[in-house]
Amino acid sequence: MTACSSAGALLDVSGSGARAFDVSVARAGWFCSGSSSGMRSERRFIIDEEDESAGNLKGRSTLPYPSTELTDDRNNNNTWRGFIKFLDAGRGSHVSGMSELKKYFQRFGYLEQVPESNLTDAFDDRFESYVVDYQKTLGLPVTGKLDSDTVSQIMAPRCGVADSAVRVTGRYAYFYGEPRWARSSPMTLTYALSPEYSIDYIAQSEIESAFDRAFSRWSAVIPVNFTAAEDYWKADIKIGFFSGDHGDGEPFDGVLGVLAHAFSPENGRFHLDAAERWAVDFASEKSRVAVDLESVATHEIGHVLGLAHTPVKEAVMYPSLRPRTKKADLKIDDVKGVQALYGSNPNFKFSSLLQSDTSSSCSCSAVGFGTRSSLWARTAWVMMMLTFVWWW
Repeated sequence: MTACSSAGALLDVSGSGARAFDVSVARAGWFCSGSSSGMRSERRFIIDEEDESAGNLKGRSTLPYPSTELTDDRNNNNTWRGFIKFLDAGRGSHVSGMSELKKYFQRFGYLEQVPESNLTDAFDDRFESYVVDYQKTLGLPVTGKLDSDTVSQIMAPRCGVADSAVRVTGRYAYFYGEPRWARSSPMTLTYALSPEYSIDYIAQSEIESAFDRAFSRWSAVIPVNFTAAEDYWKADIKIGFFSGDHGDGEPFDGVLGVLAHAFSPENGRFHLDAAERWAVDFASEKSRVAVDLESVATHEIGHVLGLAHTPVKEAVMYPSLRPRTKKADLKIDDVKGVQALYGSNPNFKFSSLLQSDTSSSCSCSAVGFGTRSSLWARTAWVMMMLTFVWWW
């Protein structure tokens, strides 16, 4: 095996599970801003190999081709994989299909609602301001360009709740009006899973356990109890797995786009996209696009309680979650936000949470790729999406 220490050099690696990945930019449909039409370029990307079970990186290697050990999901649709072609686009560029990206910005609250016919493929001053707003809101480097940090975040599977909210501290956030559940103390909220809209490849007992753990994480920090109800229609929080347009004005879009959404208090509706490959155990679920049910449930319960999205990448209430990643532990930002609405559980102590957050801050863990070493993680995510495009 031969290798060069420079990240820009070519690698020839064999064995040890690492393989070089040549990407033909033109073949993948990636056209950079400012390049002349018909120009063909190739790049070789050198990144770290992903630890699929934890979302972390280990060792210096290259992005492997899709693993033969995982289920073949080439027929699945990653809704936003085509956005890779906008990488490095900036003000003044004109890229075919950018109107679709503007629809994405519209959907998540960054661009005002206008007729789709008014959305053009031009990256003008106005769109630059939307990109800056997006970068600020999600804690990304503010460049005004569709750089690798921004594009990888745009392409990441995420919650369907818009990012527009009332920011309180510049960190945790609430919905407009700061809605919350109003119940006599001690407060108890009931929840139930839809008997009609469910999934059949995970045992019902395992699904119920995942939601029980998710609710318990929140009840541990606030004086609110959550109890499973026998009658779905009488429950405060109604949970179901739905496909496509399911009647709430927020249609789902297929695999690895919007994962789920929930409504602010006291609505209580909590919907998950049935098209996703949900998992409660990555050891037994081998799909490349598997999504951790408990992590998404914990996030959406935050919305049910009144929290909006945070720019803190390590927090549960950050809007995105990569496949095969578990992120269900509440962070200080999550706890402070929900306690500002409901007060603190008298049995809760910040000491254990502080210790947990301190240790995790030293690792490249979070869904937002927030640490210095996460440059490799961001590159890995972009290149994984290029791999999907190339295979299709």
